[in-house]
Amino acid sequence: MSCRKIGNCTGKPVGSAATVSSEAAILTAQEILLRHNERVLLDHASFGLAPGDRVGLVGRNGAGKSTFLRILAGELQPDEGLITRQRGTIVGYLPQTFDLDPTKTVYECVREGGRLVLDLIHEYETLPGHTRRHEELEEQIVHHDGWNLDTRIRTALNQLSCPPDDSPVVRLSGGERRRVALARALVSQPDVLMLDEPTNHLDTDSVEWITGFLASYPGALLVVTHDRHFLDQVVNAIVELRNGVFERYEGNYTDYLIARAEKLASEELVEHKRQMFLRKELEWVRRRPKAQTSKSKARLDRFFEVDEQGPAVVETDMELVVPPPPQMGNRVVDLDAISMDFGGKPLFANLSHSFANGTRIGITGRNGVGKTTLLKLILGELKPTAGEIRIGQLTRFNYVDQSRLQLREDRTVLDEVGDGTEWVQWGETKLSLRGYLKRFLFTDDRITAAVKWLSGGERSRLLLAKVLKRGGNFLILDEPTNDLDLPTLRVLEEALINFPGCVLVVSHDRYFLNRVCTGILAFEGDGRVAFSEGNYDYYVDKKKRAEAAGVRPVSSGPAPRAAAAATPVSVSVAPAAPAKPKGRKLSFKEQRELEGMEPLIQSTEAEVVRLETLLASPEFFKTQGAKANSVIAELEGLKDKAVKLYARWEELEAIRTAS
Repeated sequence: MSCRKIGNCTGKPVGSAATVSSEAAILTAQEILLRHNERVLLDHASFGLAPGDRVGLVGRNGAGKSTFLRILAGELQPDEGLITRQRGTIVGYLPQTFDLDPTKTVYECVREGGRLVLDLIHEYETLPGHTRRHEELEEQIVHHDGWNLDTRIRTALNQLSCPPDDSPVVRLSGGERRRVALARALVSQPDVLMLDEPTNHLDTDSVEWITGFLASYPGALLVVTHDRHFLDQVVNAIVELRNGVFERYEGNYTDYLIARAEKLASEELVEHKRQMFLRKELEWVRRRPKAQTSKSKARLDRFFEVDEQGPAVVETDMELVVPPPPQMGNRVVDLDAISMDFGGKPLFANLSHSFANGTRIGITGRNGVGKTTLLKLILGELKPTAGEIRIGQLTRFNYVDQSRLQLREDRTVLDEVGDGTEWVQWGETKLSLRGYLKRFLFTDDRITAAVKWLSGGERSRLLLAKVLKRGGNFLILDEPTNDLDLPTLRVLEEALINFPGCVLVVSHDRYFLNRVCTGILAFEGDGRVAFSEGNYDYYVDKKKRAEAAGVRPVSSGPAPRAAAAATPVSVSVAPAAPAKPKGRKLSFKEQRELEGMEPLIQSTEAEVVRLETLLASPEFFKTQGAKANSVIAELEGLKDKAVKLYARWEELEAIRTAS
């Protein structure tokens, strides 16, 4: 084992729920203490990572997650504690902020991620065979899958949509650099892989690929991410950084929600019993006899001991508030057969859609296919190559772009949001600016603090507060989930779900799209855009069924979560299959069965979506956590039923069309 001791490590037994036995762990942190100014980020916290662990590290922004990864990677020294790793353990690390050599090309940068393996291969090829060192090198190369390094490099470059191999790094955008850095981290295939927000700035297809890649990753994984679908698919344990210490929960993100809700409920029960005890004992204290017997003194000591314990620390959730929107007209936004070319290349063609009040439409697709361009067309910042966009007279846009607004470092939080005013227009009334900011979890001392002293989470909340106070009845959000912590994401989702206007959002966050959206506009490549009512999972299922049937997905079909009907997007459909020879006709019973099949499928899928929405809600686990297993079982049964219904429907349709 190799150890790194920092400060005055006490060597006390580790009591954190985030630890594993020292014999099993390949990487441990014991009794880590870290202060930032007057604030304690890590309060003698302990953590252990064992072979095969795939751990998601969660917690509020500013809690210290990224800082802890830097400590494990050796980039930052804590005030006290002990870092231990097994000898020979190779650790790969992708931080949020990283450096790429500006003199290299994309391919050279990514290949550098396999430097260790390349050095092993070089030494192996220069040594004479049949030596002990030669055998050791071969074992290490096989352990790190070194002979397939070039294949892994090519796969990572393609699947993450990295720029061409010979592109100079110095000319890449921020998002392109991040994809290159992620590819570099993945190809090394280390014993321990640590990733800080790996899915940020990736499109949906890239996220799906990296999700599958990491789900079968052979080494240990420690990842900081706010992508809940990713956590559900990849990790086998969640470690929450809360109040300066780590708490470990076995299972994926959904399992964590259930266990955490039960834990919080238990803490509430303990606090209730403590308060009942104190009230009872307080009455005795007030009327106790003056004589101080040993029994009464012990009872009095017990009272003060329980009183000093205090309640469990409860983290306050942000109350995200969107100002009431102005009245919306009958027409919101109509896209009439619009087409758009960029640099001579067609992005999409003949796109038609009518946005309705009360709908929340999600836009998905690979980077560079035209998602942000569509937003700018709707906002009037660009003109379509063909077609017409009609905006309702009462439609008022509120746009949050990918780069958000630039914050001025020297200004206070109050000045940044207020811009010289002390009120926020709130429908027909006004809300005090300080009261508005407190709903975004800014305390009095933070309201008057300079922006340059804010944490990453505070900056995200400040940007939301600054943008959302502008109002509007048509919210347009471009990648709003980047850099938001999980509690803030849940509050944002609830605010959008309850928003009475229209919402259009570009996002790769599948969990977010499932919770919020009533319809999906999917940019599928080659100029195709498909519209599907319902959430993202429903769109994916429908697309798979259409592909299995040999046609491209169209917008028709049941709408399990639609708040209002929308005009379908014009999409091309594959040529019809050659006519088959006529077969038998449907019986009367089969004809009746086929007629009732579509509404039965609709009702089944609507119930699937309802249960998925229920399970995605943290409130469900807080109030009805005991029912979780039965609801999950019911959901799986309904999914199986839907599959069988579709199979039967296709069978009957085949008979009908062949007759």
